[in-house]
Amino acid sequence: MRKFILELRRREVFRSAGLYIGICWILIEGASVVLPAFDAPDVIVRFMIIATIVGFPIMLVLAWVYDISSKGVVVQPDATDTVVLPFGSRKGDLIVIGVLSVALVFAVYLNVTGRSDVSETIDPFSVLIADFDNDTGDALFDGSLEQGLQIGIEGASFISVYERGLAQKVATELRDTDKLDSVTAQLVAAREGIKLVLVGSIAPRGKKFDLSVKAIVPTRGEIVAEADATANGKLAVLTAIGELAADLREELGDKSVDRKALKIDETFTAMSLEAARDYDTAQRLQYDGNYEKAIEHYRAAVEHDPKFGRAYSGWAVAARALGRLDEANAAWEQTMANLGSMTERERLRTQGMYYWGVTRNFQKAIETFEKLVEKYPADHVGHNNLAVQYLLALDFENARREGRLTVEIYPKNVVARSNFALYAMYSGDFELAATEAKQVRELDATWFKAWLPIAMQALSVGDFDTARAAYNSMAETSGRGASTASLGLADIELLTGNFGAAQKILEAGIPVDEANGNNYGLAVKYMALAEALLAQGDSAAALEAVESGVGLTGSNAALVPAALLYVAAGTPDKALAISETLSQKLPPQPRAYAALIEALVAREAGNHVQAIEQLTGALEIADLWLLRFHLGRAYFEAGYFVEAVDEFTAAQQRHGEATALFLDDLPTYHHAATLPYWLGRAQAELGMTENAAENFALFLKLRPAGGPLTDDARQRLP
Repeated sequence: MRKFILELRRREVFRSAGLYIGICWILIEGASVVLPAFDAPDVIVRFMIIATIVGFPIMLVLAWVYDISSKGVVVQPDATDTVVLPFGSRKGDLIVIGVLSVALVFAVYLNVTGRSDVSETIDPFSVLIADFDNDTGDALFDGSLEQGLQIGIEGASFISVYERGLAQKVATELRDTDKLDSVTAQLVAAREGIKLVLVGSIAPRGKKFDLSVKAIVPTRGEIVAEADATANGKLAVLTAIGELAADLREELGDKSVDRKALKIDETFTAMSLEAARDYDTAQRLQYDGNYEKAIEHYRAAVEHDPKFGRAYSGWAVAARALGRLDEANAAWEQTMANLGSMTERERLRTQGMYYWGVTRNFQKAIETFEKLVEKYPADHVGHNNLAVQYLLALDFENARREGRLTVEIYPKNVVARSNFALYAMYSGDFELAATEAKQVRELDATWFKAWLPIAMQALSVGDFDTARAAYNSMAETSGRGASTASLGLADIELLTGNFGAAQKILEAGIPVDEANGNNYGLAVKYMALAEALLAQGDSAAALEAVESGVGLTGSNAALVPAALLYVAAGTPDKALAISETLSQKLPPQPRAYAALIEALVAREAGNHVQAIEQLTGALEIADLWLLRFHLGRAYFEAGYFVEAVDEFTAAQQRHGEATALFLDDLPTYHHAATLPYWLGRAQAELGMTENAAENFALFLKLRPAGGPLTDDARQRLP
């Protein structure tokens, strides 16, 4: 044996083996890092490992037989009596030791730095949870298990769960049932563009319960993942649902499941089956618009589980929809007190909604929803709400981006696509807005807001007949559609200078809103009516209309036009009182509007420089379209025509914002009617004759009914 070992040393087999192992080790470690970056299949690394193992004995044989010398590769000479030094020359030993050291350091580095961080990114996709197939005969499991599964499955950042309440409404349309059995759920998912349906079942086995869930592709019925769990009793069912959800997440590719955290997480143990069932019922009722009944079940849910934060937040939203603000605020207080009972995803959603709907702290809402979608990129609620916050912050491009992401998750969701169309409209991309709106109509012909971008696209090119036709079609969709259409038709008449026609439309629409209790729409209509009356020279009637509407709502959509009308009618004190009210609000827009009102009072008094200073300061609070327009007017009146052209041009480039100045989807495009006239006036003062003539011609096209400004524009044409 000793001679054999000496012969192995002489033939440098040991050295060759060490060199082989070190080189292969380095290559395999390197490949495991580099190949995933190029989306190479895992089988390549496995093949390298197998090849290394198979090649090892072959290498040993070759090292025994051959040697590398100055003459090249030669056959090893026979053994001699020469004494062989262990491991040959020192230089060769150092090479082998060096290679092995590099391999060891490389391997340790990869393990310490977390090679697993280079992981597959899963594209966001949507799922719909069907009603569990309940074979227990116990009605307590109906509606409760689905809520537990939703909480568990939403732990995966790439999964978005489709609202079951909305799915039940679709099911009623498709099959005249609000039950989401496996077949119905797959039909709903196929129509709505949902990727997977989760179909669960529960069955008794003695005192235990067997549960299972399958993930099914709705368009072809293929099962792509499934998981099973057993509960040792009724009280353990929701805990088992949590374990089952974790198994299913792993089957769907989630590498982030923390089993240890699941065992101590109270999400599934604190929420009782009764609470989950009542919450599910409340959600369904709320989607049907039955807020009163929904509140009853939210109340029952928190009686079963006083720490059920989600139920409190649902209660708050329903109470606010009914106008019961004290009740809503009390429910929000309980919601905030029980944030600890929610998952991180639920907590971020809820906090964002609180900042948005309660404190009106839009910047905090944006920060919260940004964090939500960063951690959970598939969260369509987060993307949708973040888009709304960007809209309110006048960041239309980011609103469009988030709106598009929401549409990508739910391509057939009417609300998501309608919102995306409106974001495009506000950003001034009327072609995209109209295209998306047409797709909304294909999804739901009764969706009244789909006609708004189409009407605005027509108005932007002076096609009044098409715009009127769009509003007439909107009026046929629903009561809300008829209310908005009435305002839209009046908006066209105000835009074109037909103030008497606008007055008649509004006087016919106001009683309808009164009968329906639509105070917001009623207030907006009173302000539009006041504009029509004031334009006809009837100041007394105009002020009477303002007084009728100003107390109906504290929104910008009522207060700001009221203040502008007070200024125009020569009652600045009332305008300044509204300015004081707006200046005390937290969001930036009302505070900027407060400065606008003060500036207009100063401008009417002939203090143009003071008006410029106030409007410039207001822009630092919120860059609003009305501020740009009136700053242009202030510069023009002060004789600063270059600055006036700059501000009017900015307003012209942002004319999409004038479609609904207060971002409430109620048309106000008539406010942009005189913009071409004033831009033309400023350009004419600078000798920009051709540009001025183009804008005067555009103004005449927008206001064919005539009037003092129209006559002046006509006289200024070459």
